Amino acid sequence: MPVNLPMIGAMVLPNIGGWAGAFITKPNIPTWYEVTFEEARVASSELGVCPVWTSLYTSMGYASYLVYQSGGGFEGEARVPLMLYASQLALNWAWTPLFFGAKKLGLSVIEIGLLYGNILACAYAFSNVNRTAGLLMLPYIAWSTLACALTYCIWRDNGGDKNK
Repeated sequence: MPVNLPMIGAMVLPNIGGWAGAFITKPNIPTWYEVTFEEARVASSELGVCPVWTSLYTSMGYASYLVYQSGGGFEGEARVPLMLYASQLALNWAWTPLFFGAKKLGLSVIEIGLLYGNILACAYAFSNVNRTAGLLMLPYIAWSTLACALTYCIWRDNGGDKNK
């Protein structure tokens, strides 16, 4: 069986932002996140955040590949769903430096709200092109629901952006 480089590329691409974000996140977990926020003890790296994100990024990448293949690429019905995918991926990658790097809790809440809406729109658009692709986005939606709630609760319970 030949190697499918476009499929592999689609699955690796989302992980690149995750790997880059890890360089911002990792040093801030013990020195800022776990020290400052009570909720962090529940949602820290011990829960396997890295493997979860790797699987989520990989599955959303595969979903994008399915949409690209099923929907005629960027010139077919896949165009809008893939644009939504690209924008949600950019928003996803932007959250980490905003929250962990700049420590802008209020902006992080706004940003993740925009991201969440974009994820829902992307998953819906994916499902209209390829049902499997839409279903592959469901774990990402579930995890993002938790991330939205946690981001909001951290902001609400810790006085907004004053905890830098």
